[in-house]
Amino acid sequence: MTRTRFGTAFARSDFGRLTAALVLAVAIGVVSLPWLERHFLAKTGVQGMDTLNLSVAGLRSALNRFEPLPALIAERPELARLLRNPANPLLFAQVNARLKETADRLEASDVYLMDKRGMTLAASSYLKDLSFVGKSFDYRPYFTESLAGLPSRYFALGTTSGERGYFYAAPVWEDAQVVGVLALKFTVDGFEDAWRSGPSELMVTDANGVVFMSSRQDWHFRTLAPLSADALEGIQRTRQYPPARLKPLAINSEPLNDRLTRVTATSDTRTEHFVESQTLLPDVGWRVHILSPAGPARTQALAVFGVYVMLVLLIGLALALVLSRRARILERLEVQRATQDLLERRVRERTADLNVANASLRTEVEERRSAEHRLRITQKELIQAGKLAALGQLSAAISHEINQPLAAVKSYADNAALLMDRERLPEARENLTRISKLADRIAAISGHLRNFARRPQEGIAAVDAAAVIDDAIELLGAKIKSRGAQIKFDRPAAPLFAMGGQLRLQQVMVNLLANALDATEDKDQPHIAVALSNENDIIKITVTDSGPGLSEAALAQVFDPFFTTKEPGKGLGLGLSISFNIVEDFGGHLRARNLDQGGAEFSVELPAAAPQGIAAQ
Repeated sequence: MTRTRFGTAFARSDFGRLTAALVLAVAIGVVSLPWLERHFLAKTGVQGMDTLNLSVAGLRSALNRFEPLPALIAERPELARLLRNPANPLLFAQVNARLKETADRLEASDVYLMDKRGMTLAASSYLKDLSFVGKSFDYRPYFTESLAGLPSRYFALGTTSGERGYFYAAPVWEDAQVVGVLALKFTVDGFEDAWRSGPSELMVTDANGVVFMSSRQDWHFRTLAPLSADALEGIQRTRQYPPARLKPLAINSEPLNDRLTRVTATSDTRTEHFVESQTLLPDVGWRVHILSPAGPARTQALAVFGVYVMLVLLIGLALALVLSRRARILERLEVQRATQDLLERRVRERTADLNVANASLRTEVEERRSAEHRLRITQKELIQAGKLAALGQLSAAISHEINQPLAAVKSYADNAALLMDRERLPEARENLTRISKLADRIAAISGHLRNFARRPQEGIAAVDAAAVIDDAIELLGAKIKSRGAQIKFDRPAAPLFAMGGQLRLQQVMVNLLANALDATEDKDQPHIAVALSNENDIIKITVTDSGPGLSEAALAQVFDPFFTTKEPGKGLGLGLSISFNIVEDFGGHLRARNLDQGGAEFSVELPAAAPQGIAAQ
């Protein structure tokens, strides 16, 4: 009863702390809501800056496209001729047609020619009702600047067409004199149509803060701030914009960060909230603004806040469930502790028994490792003993193989001395050459014996199987010759590389070839065939003899140590056992079988390898 009351009081205090924590978490969320809104507003502004950069790139492309064109068109000779002779009807018709063709090809709004008074003599719009022909534009800055010999550009509302456009102008020269001005105009309606397809509002303002391009028509010719008297006078003098529409927009700005501004735009019907970013086109004095709606950012902030509140409530509910169970769990802990103590005592007892068993196992493992080490040493000694035994069997034939060239060397040396005494130097030199070749032959035989007899290392790498077979055949050359045997080796066209060791694989081939020679000892014309192939990335070497083959009993234990079918004194019975272990160490297999036509076949199967390295010995 006392424990239950204690658990109930403890649970009530936990629930009180949980409720306070939930209220604090919700309060933190409410305080963080403005910061969250600013975060999403900044994210919206950054996305708007990408759209702004694309729009600015489009404007720059159009400005750069049309800028050099007036100067190029002004170089046409017929323009200067018309300026000298404006009453020539044929020349007038020709220039009008050419200007219209140029405007159509360039997709320009108008291309027109003015004389020094500003009067338009020819224009691409000569067939339209609102033609520029006969109109004077001497009040436009682009005319006065070009008349002074400078290229010029200017944005304004057309006084004839009523269309907003950007004007480029260039002087028409003749004999180093400015005789007129060629102007080109393109409209900006296409840009605004493209801007209206997006969610954001774009506008372009000039140096006076006048909105002359915008995705919203009701912002055209509105200003960001009241114009000064000088600015208004200049606009009226050049007829750039309609003065009646130059009214400030009701816009309030608040910095959001160093690149973005929070903007509130108020009209007669509604109030809108935006995130504004802007960039300057310094070469033309324009400022491009993008105003991204702030509503989605506020919605995202409220959504995140709602998710946060839901998570807080869910966590609170989960904690409440945990606390409700905690009181019951506390009542079971004492029983579990008692049970745990009992289990720990039993574990300690079992652990002591296991430690004794582990100590015994460690002793056995050390003894086994020591035995395996001794076994490896014994195996290496057996391999070396097998080599030496093979060398002993070959010694007589090899001695004969070496004595023959030695006898020939002595004979050639004696003959060379006699020939030199008789001053028959060419013949003496020929004898010396033969002596050198015989010495090379003796050295090759000695080298093969030395390589075959030395102890191998442990490395395994790529080995040229054909080269190993050649070395083994050459090493047994004397014995093969003494037996009158024929060795047929089907060499493949390309080298085949197997995983192994050069000298150990050579020892295997020497053992197999020597056994084949011994098996055909009673044959008048012994035949031994050696084949090398690659079968599914397995290098296979087969040695086939024409002997009597093996009995079933011998075939079953042919790879056992100290088993031999030879007469006493002719073998230890270790060659095939050692060869079997060497091939297994290489990850391969050594197999033996009798052939249907008679004789035995021994096959070595090794994993194929790429020729990336030289096998360790």
